[in-house]
Amino acid sequence: MLGIFKRDPNKNRKQTVNGVKRTKDSWFGQIFGMLRNSNLDDSTWDDLEEILISADVGVSTSADILASLKSGIRNTRSDDPDSTINLLKNILNDMLQSSSAPEFWANEQTTKPYVILMVGVNGVGKTTSIAKLAHFFAINNKKVVLGAGDTFRAAAAEQLTVLGERLKLDVISQNQGSDPGAVAYDAYQAAKARSADVLIIDTAGRLHNKSNLMEELKKISRVISRLDETAPHQTILTIDATTGHNGLEQARAFNEAVGCTGIFLSKLDGTARGGIVLAIHDELKIPILFIGTGESVEDLAPFEPTEFVEELLSAPA
Repeated sequence: MLGIFKRDPNKNRKQTVNGVKRTKDSWFGQIFGMLRNSNLDDSTWDDLEEILISADVGVSTSADILASLKSGIRNTRSDDPDSTINLLKNILNDMLQSSSAPEFWANEQTTKPYVILMVGVNGVGKTTSIAKLAHFFAINNKKVVLGAGDTFRAAAAEQLTVLGERLKLDVISQNQGSDPGAVAYDAYQAAKARSADVLIIDTAGRLHNKSNLMEELKKISRVISRLDETAPHQTILTIDATTGHNGLEQARAFNEAVGCTGIFLSKLDGTARGGIVLAIHDELKIPILFIGTGESVEDLAPFEPTEFVEELLSAPA
């Protein structure tokens, strides 16, 4: 059987370009220019560190990157600007590849449905991200069912139902205030009965420091695992790229509660601080699986580390 997940680098390149444009124009374009045109003296290294931190790469991650770059320059004994830029690309690629998830894309679907639990705080674009994922799988000829497991937020189920109707997908829901575990159970049974390839379950997203929310997420996970001991197959955390390092704190809390397997980084096109991608990989070791690059359901790209780095450090247009 063909793998359930496919990615087309050529098709996704435009989305990646759109997603990193503001970050490249604001920060990494400066890095490209400095490495091409400056002597790498102490002042230049200080400026490079300041730029990386301003792009939300983070203090410790920025220091590690620059230490590796200095070491590489010493070892190669080259002062060629292009060699230095390529060296930086290799450092960033190695950093991102070390926590990538190739098995996600090579996955062979042996059971149905493949269950994806979507988690994240309110306001990060989780529901929109679910719609984008559902559309992505649907255009890859996968039958998708949605489960409206956020029974706490007013109109959450209605919002998901409207998106489901637009995408012509079944949405399983109950009344507001219902047991989220019961919704997950019903959604799984419905997806199984309808021979769905993928079941995506929405969850509540109240503040990440609320212990009751985390307990509800654990309960949903337990309910699903009783129905299929291998499920949920993915627990994907939605992080709003515009929130910067606040997103890292959210990720730590959710990861401790339910063990996140991947990240959907939403609204990447809306920030000049896309360096948060590097901080997430370096500090959390949770792979970024998808990036959101606009408002449309089509504005999604499977995250491709090499393409991301190449675009960040390419010559200005």
